[in-house]
Amino acid sequence: MRIAVTGSIATDHLMTFPGRFADQLVADQLHTVSLSFLVDNLDVRRGGVAANISFGMGQLGGRPVLVGAAGFDFDEYRAWLDRHGVDTGSVRISEVLHTARFVCTTDSDHNQIGSFYTGAMSEARLIELKAVADRVGGLDLVLIGADDPEAMLRHTEECRTRAIPFAADFSQQIARMDGEEIRTLLDGATYLFSNEYEKGLIESKTGWTEEEILGRVGHRVTTLGSRGVRIERVGEDPIEVGCPEEEAKVDPTGVGDAFRAGFLTGLSWGVGLERAAQVGCMLATLVIETLGTQEYTLRRANFMDRFTKAYGDEAAAEVQAHLA
Repeated sequence: MRIAVTGSIATDHLMTFPGRFADQLVADQLHTVSLSFLVDNLDVRRGGVAANISFGMGQLGGRPVLVGAAGFDFDEYRAWLDRHGVDTGSVRISEVLHTARFVCTTDSDHNQIGSFYTGAMSEARLIELKAVADRVGGLDLVLIGADDPEAMLRHTEECRTRAIPFAADFSQQIARMDGEEIRTLLDGATYLFSNEYEKGLIESKTGWTEEEILGRVGHRVTTLGSRGVRIERVGEDPIEVGCPEEEAKVDPTGVGDAFRAGFLTGLSWGVGLERAAQVGCMLATLVIETLGTQEYTLRRANFMDRFTKAYGDEAAAEVQAHLA
């Protein structure tokens, strides 16, 4: 399968302030706040949902097509992704804007002050999927992840028009979308991804019942946190897959992206829904054990040992044939 992953490409600039924000605020002067915090460290991390998912697929030996917009400062990030198996040939590079960026300072009480700069992400709406498909020789599936909202709508409509199967994955953007937009984005999707909270929000905003939504998508994939994932289809019993045992719980950021990477890679191998979900849960476990969304290393022998322990010899033998 040739899979394209659309969505955000961004970097996170994370800083730590050793004091407390509250100690720097004067109650009767909040209308004229002017503060500068001397921070102890700066941690720059690669991120963005499409880049995270594509990186994970590349780690598993896939060759995902990353589709999104980045800035003229993208060269180093592009080289990193290229080196880890991602096809970045369809990333639009803005001539005037920087790559999207989240800048955040955290104090000693774990309070945060942050800003998100959309930057080049706003140009994702200008990307034509036909050009992507023509460049790579066709697309079998397009994952439409959190991105510029107009880009998400355009990519969805183009997939319908060109009869390209697509997966709907709103994640962070669901909070700002209304019911009509969500109905447009999910109707006819081959896969609908969400976590449990987003699942309820989708039903609330669309006004559609769980059964009505399931009737409009091929598969509904709901991540359940530490309990794994549930996959539902009309007329079929749900498939539920648990998570492997964690060696540590370091940072949950990017865990959902890693699951999607593993699941989509499993689909491209043709191993079936349950097995694909197991691959997704194993990769997600590696990410939760690591600080940063793209800082983990997939050591294949270790991956298979832990996969075998979690899911058994038969499942491992089927996955090993593709991972090797």
